[in-house]
Amino acid sequence: MEIVFLGTGTSHGVPVIGCNCKTCQSKNPRNKRTRSSIYVKFESFSILVDTPPELRLQLLNNGIHKVDAILYTHSHADHIMGFDDIRAFNLINKRPLPCYGNSSTIKDIKRTFNYIFNAVQMGGGLPQVQLIEVNSTFFIEDIKIIPLPVKHGKLDILGYRFGRIAYITDCSHIPESTYDKLEGLDILIIDALRYRPHPTHMNISEALEVIEKTGVSRAYLTHLSHSVEHEELKKNLPSWVRPAYDGLKIII
Repeated sequence: MEIVFLGTGTSHGVPVIGCNCKTCQSKNPRNKRTRSSIYVKFESFSILVDTPPELRLQLLNNGIHKVDAILYTHSHADHIMGFDDIRAFNLINKRPLPCYGNSSTIKDIKRTFNYIFNAVQMGGGLPQVQLIEVNSTFFIEDIKIIPLPVKHGKLDILGYRFGRIAYITDCSHIPESTYDKLEGLDILIIDALRYRPHPTHMNISEALEVIEKTGVSRAYLTHLSHSVEHEELKKNLPSWVRPAYDGLKIII
């Protein structure tokens, strides 16, 4: 399995428009963060988690030209607004692309992209997709996918577990019932917005508490804001925890 971090930034991205802070002005490419998404490549197929606004550029930058399914965590703009770009995979795969999410996410995608699901004309082409509501374990080919219900403020959203790896972004609270689904993990990828508390995201210290509670041997922090400078954060983390960055690849 290979995981590629396509984007590791918050909803504003980094640099933030009009900001002159140290991180936004940094020359370090690891401080340049597009909106959060990962690409998971298995032996015979591949999965995309979320379709952020920069999806086209993320895929081109990482040389990705094959996606067999998409998992959606939730329907905020920074996680769905690249939806139209997936029509390229209809041409490559020559079939509708299955897209999975909870009921509220599926409803919001249909409403947001009404021009796709209630089309009046085909000008320019439209994504051909199969929207699939999930609320329990399911399989894509022979890979078991476990949805991980978490809270994003008041919203019920999903993380996902693939084998011994879990991806949880935009999270402020993990219910105990979801912790049960995190037992036996090797790698946890977790939301860690900034140092200060936030009402709808974990901050860095809260993310570290989750990492300690799960007992994973490796963890990566994602959905990082411009208040977090990559090298400064890295040197203050335990050796088994690292800040993710755009383009980072993990081979398992």
